[in-house]
Amino acid sequence: MKPTDDPAMRGRTPITRAALTERLAPLAAGPSRCFVALAGPPGAGKSTLAEALLADLSRIHPGRVAILPMDGFHYDDLWLEPQGMRPRKGAPFTFDVRGFAATLARLRADDGPVAVPVFDRAIEIARAGARIIDPAIRLVLVEGNYLLLDDPEWHPLAAHFDLTVALDVPLSELERRLLDRWRDLPPAEARLKVEANDLPNARLVVSSSRMADLLVKADG
Repeated sequence: MKPTDDPAMRGRTPITRAALTERLAPLAAGPSRCFVALAGPPGAGKSTLAEALLADLSRIHPGRVAILPMDGFHYDDLWLEPQGMRPRKGAPFTFDVRGFAATLARLRADDGPVAVPVFDRAIEIARAGARIIDPAIRLVLVEGNYLLLDDPEWHPLAAHFDLTVALDVPLSELERRLLDRWRDLPPAEARLKVEANDLPNARLVVSSSRMADLLVKADG
Protein backbone atom coordinates (compact mmCIF):
# COMPACT_ATOMS: atom_id res chain seq x y z
CA MET A 1 0.00 0.00 0.00
CA LYS A 2 1.32 3.46 -0.87
CA PRO A 3 1.88 5.90 1.99
CA THR A 4 -1.27 7.85 2.81
CA ASP A 5 -1.81 11.51 3.66
CA ASP A 6 -4.84 10.68 5.77
CA PRO A 7 -4.13 11.14 9.52
CA ALA A 8 -6.84 8.56 10.26
CA MET A 9 -4.87 5.95 8.33
CA ARG A 10 -1.20 6.86 8.72
CA GLY A 11 0.89 4.09 10.23
CA ARG A 12 -1.93 1.55 10.11
CA THR A 13 -1.70 -1.93 8.63
CA PRO A 14 -5.02 -2.63 6.89
CA ILE A 15 -7.12 -5.63 7.83
CA THR A 16 -9.46 -7.58 5.59
CA ARG A 17 -13.23 -7.50 5.75
CA ALA A 18 -13.18 -11.08 7.03
CA ALA A 19 -10.85 -10.07 9.86
CA LEU A 20 -13.07 -7.10 10.66
CA THR A 21 -16.13 -9.36 10.78
CA GLU A 22 -14.29 -11.63 13.21
CA ARG A 23 -13.39 -8.62 15.35
CA LEU A 24 -16.99 -7.37 15.42
CA ALA A 25 -18.79 -10.69 16.01
CA PRO A 26 -18.27 -10.70 19.81
CA LEU A 27 -19.74 -7.18 20.00
CA ALA A 28 -22.91 -8.40 18.31
CA ALA A 29 -23.10 -11.30 20.79
CA GLY A 30 -22.61 -9.26 23.95
CA PRO A 31 -25.22 -7.98 26.39
CA SER A 32 -24.46 -4.26 25.92
CA ARG A 33 -25.21 -2.22 22.82
CA CYS A 34 -22.01 -1.25 20.99
CA PHE A 35 -21.33 1.28 18.25
CA VAL A 36 -18.72 0.97 15.51
CA ALA A 37 -17.87 3.97 13.31
CA LEU A 38 -17.12 3.21 9.65
CA ALA A 39 -15.54 6.43 8.39
CA GLY A 40 -14.07 7.58 5.11
CA PRO A 41 -14.40 10.08 2.27
CA PRO A 42 -17.30 10.12 -0.20
CA GLY A 43 -16.93 7.28 -2.68
CA ALA A 44 -14.81 5.15 -0.34
CA GLY A 45 -17.41 2.37 -0.12
CA LYS A 46 -18.69 2.89 3.41
CA SER A 47 -22.26 1.87 2.59
CA THR A 48 -21.05 -1.17 0.67
CA LEU A 49 -18.82 -2.24 3.56
CA ALA A 50 -21.58 -1.65 6.11
CA GLU A 51 -24.07 -3.77 4.14
CA ALA A 52 -21.48 -6.53 3.68
CA LEU A 53 -20.68 -6.54 7.41
CA LEU A 54 -24.40 -6.58 8.21
CA ALA A 55 -24.88 -9.63 5.99
CA ASP A 56 -21.80 -11.41 7.41
CA LEU A 57 -22.65 -10.70 11.03
CA SER A 58 -26.35 -11.45 10.63
CA ARG A 59 -25.51 -14.97 9.54
CA ILE A 60 -23.65 -15.42 12.83
CA HIS A 61 -25.95 -13.41 15.10
CA PRO A 62 -29.34 -12.89 13.39
CA GLY A 63 -31.33 -9.84 14.40
CA ARG A 64 -28.58 -8.23 16.48
CA VAL A 65 -26.90 -5.84 14.02
CA ALA A 66 -28.18 -2.66 12.34
CA ILE A 67 -26.80 0.20 10.25
CA LEU A 68 -27.13 3.89 11.08
CA PRO A 69 -26.09 6.03 8.08
CA MET A 70 -24.87 9.58 8.73
CA ASP A 71 -26.39 10.63 5.38
CA GLY A 72 -29.87 10.44 6.90
CA PHE A 73 -29.02 13.63 8.77
CA HIS A 74 -28.60 15.81 5.67
CA TYR A 75 -30.44 19.10 5.97
CA ASP A 76 -33.33 19.17 3.51
CA ASP A 77 -33.09 21.07 0.22
CA LEU A 78 -35.99 23.25 1.42
CA TRP A 79 -33.60 24.71 4.00
CA LEU A 80 -30.33 24.47 2.06
CA GLU A 81 -31.59 26.28 -1.04
CA PRO A 82 -32.54 29.60 0.62
CA GLN A 83 -29.20 29.58 2.46
CA GLY A 84 -27.33 29.23 -0.83
CA MET A 85 -25.86 25.93 0.40
CA ARG A 86 -27.57 23.49 -1.97
CA PRO A 87 -24.51 23.25 -4.30
CA ARG A 88 -22.38 22.19 -1.31
CA LYS A 89 -24.79 19.49 -0.10
CA GLY A 90 -22.61 16.82 1.47
CA ALA A 91 -20.17 19.25 3.11
CA PRO A 92 -20.01 19.06 6.94
CA PHE A 93 -22.11 22.19 7.46
CA THR A 94 -25.01 20.66 5.49
CA PHE A 95 -25.63 18.00 8.15
CA ASP A 96 -27.62 18.20 11.37
CA VAL A 97 -24.70 16.94 13.46
CA ARG A 98 -26.41 17.77 16.77
CA GLY A 99 -29.48 15.81 15.72
CA PHE A 100 -27.16 12.96 14.76
CA ALA A 101 -25.48 13.06 18.18
CA ALA A 102 -28.89 13.15 19.90
CA THR A 103 -29.96 10.04 17.98
CA LEU A 104 -26.76 8.25 18.99
CA ALA A 105 -27.48 9.19 22.61
CA ARG A 106 -31.02 7.79 22.34
CA LEU A 107 -29.64 4.57 20.92
CA ARG A 108 -26.96 4.43 23.62
CA ALA A 109 -29.70 4.71 26.27
CA ASP A 110 -30.99 1.35 24.96
CA ASP A 111 -34.46 1.87 26.38
CA GLY A 112 -36.71 1.07 23.43
CA PRO A 113 -37.10 1.22 19.65
CA VAL A 114 -35.66 4.29 17.88
CA ALA A 115 -36.78 5.52 14.46
CA VAL A 116 -33.88 6.85 12.37
CA PRO A 117 -33.74 8.65 9.00
CA VAL A 118 -32.27 7.12 5.85
CA PHE A 119 -31.00 9.05 2.83
CA ASP A 120 -32.70 8.13 -0.44
CA ARG A 121 -29.98 8.67 -3.06
CA ALA A 122 -32.48 8.34 -5.93
CA ILE A 123 -34.14 11.62 -4.90
CA GLU A 124 -31.26 13.09 -2.84
CA ILE A 125 -33.55 13.48 0.18
CA ALA A 126 -33.49 11.98 3.68
CA ARG A 127 -36.60 10.01 4.64
CA ALA A 128 -37.53 10.53 8.29
CA GLY A 129 -38.27 7.41 10.34
CA ALA A 130 -37.33 5.14 7.46
CA ARG A 131 -35.65 2.55 9.70
CA ILE A 132 -36.38 1.27 13.20
CA ILE A 133 -33.54 0.12 15.42
CA ASP A 134 -35.22 -2.16 17.90
CA PRO A 135 -34.16 -3.27 21.39
CA ALA A 136 -32.68 -6.58 20.18
CA ILE A 137 -29.92 -4.75 18.28
CA ARG A 138 -26.59 -5.09 20.10
CA LEU A 139 -24.23 -3.72 17.42
CA VAL A 140 -24.87 -0.52 15.48
CA LEU A 141 -22.68 0.10 12.42
CA VAL A 142 -22.53 3.88 12.06
CA GLU A 143 -21.25 4.92 8.63
CA GLY A 144 -20.40 8.37 7.33
CA ASN A 145 -17.81 10.74 5.94
CA TYR A 146 -17.18 12.92 8.97
CA LEU A 147 -17.38 10.58 11.95
CA LEU A 148 -13.69 11.21 12.73
CA LEU A 149 -13.54 14.81 11.55
CA ASP A 150 -11.20 16.87 13.74
CA ASP A 151 -13.68 19.70 14.20
CA PRO A 152 -15.37 20.98 17.39
CA GLU A 153 -18.87 20.48 15.95
CA TRP A 154 -18.14 16.81 15.24
CA HIS A 155 -16.01 15.90 18.26
CA PRO A 156 -19.02 14.96 20.47
CA LEU A 157 -19.73 11.97 18.24
CA ALA A 158 -16.53 10.26 19.43
CA ALA A 159 -17.98 9.58 22.88
CA HIS A 160 -20.52 7.21 21.36
CA PHE A 161 -18.12 4.94 19.45
CA ASP A 162 -16.67 1.79 20.98
CA LEU A 163 -14.50 1.16 17.92
CA THR A 164 -13.56 3.28 14.90
CA VAL A 165 -12.67 2.01 11.43
CA ALA A 166 -11.29 4.07 8.53
CA LEU A 167 -11.54 3.05 4.87
CA ASP A 168 -8.46 3.46 2.68
CA VAL A 169 -8.99 4.48 -0.96
CA PRO A 170 -6.57 6.58 -3.07
CA LEU A 171 -7.90 9.98 -4.16
CA SER A 172 -7.55 9.01 -7.83
CA GLU A 173 -9.89 6.06 -7.27
CA LEU A 174 -12.28 8.23 -5.30
CA GLU A 175 -12.45 10.66 -8.22
CA ARG A 176 -13.26 7.84 -10.63
CA ARG A 177 -16.01 6.51 -8.35
CA LEU A 178 -17.50 9.95 -7.75
CA LEU A 179 -17.68 10.66 -11.47
CA ASP A 180 -19.39 7.31 -11.93
CA ARG A 181 -21.91 8.29 -9.25
CA TRP A 182 -23.08 11.14 -11.53
CA ARG A 183 -22.93 9.14 -14.77
CA ASP A 184 -26.56 9.99 -15.59
CA LEU A 185 -25.63 13.67 -15.91
CA PRO A 186 -23.93 15.27 -18.94
CA PRO A 187 -20.13 14.77 -18.55
CA ALA A 188 -19.39 18.48 -18.02
CA GLU A 189 -22.06 18.76 -15.31
CA ALA A 190 -20.83 15.61 -13.60
CA ARG A 191 -17.25 16.91 -13.64
CA LEU A 192 -18.39 20.24 -12.13
CA LYS A 193 -20.26 18.48 -9.31
CA VAL A 194 -17.22 16.36 -8.48
CA GLU A 195 -14.64 19.15 -8.65
CA ALA A 196 -16.76 21.81 -6.94
CA ASN A 197 -18.12 19.70 -4.08
CA ASP A 198 -17.37 15.97 -3.89
CA LEU A 199 -13.58 16.14 -4.19
CA PRO A 200 -13.22 19.08 -1.75
CA ASN A 201 -15.25 17.06 0.76
CA ALA A 202 -13.07 13.99 0.13
CA ARG A 203 -9.88 16.02 0.58
CA LEU A 204 -11.23 17.43 3.85
CA VAL A 205 -11.84 13.94 5.20
CA VAL A 206 -8.39 12.79 4.06
CA SER A 207 -6.57 15.77 5.57
CA SER A 208 -8.58 16.43 8.73
CA SER A 209 -9.67 13.13 10.27
CA ARG A 210 -8.48 11.78 13.61
CA MET A 211 -6.74 8.41 13.73
CA ALA A 212 -9.04 5.38 13.67
CA ASP A 213 -8.58 2.22 15.72
CA LEU A 214 -8.53 0.05 12.60
CA LEU A 215 -7.90 0.53 8.88
CA VAL A 216 -9.61 -1.62 6.27
CA LYS A 217 -9.08 -1.64 2.55
CA ALA A 218 -12.41 -0.75 0.97
CA ASP A 219 -12.28 -3.76 -1.32
CA GLY A 220 -11.05 -6.05 1.44
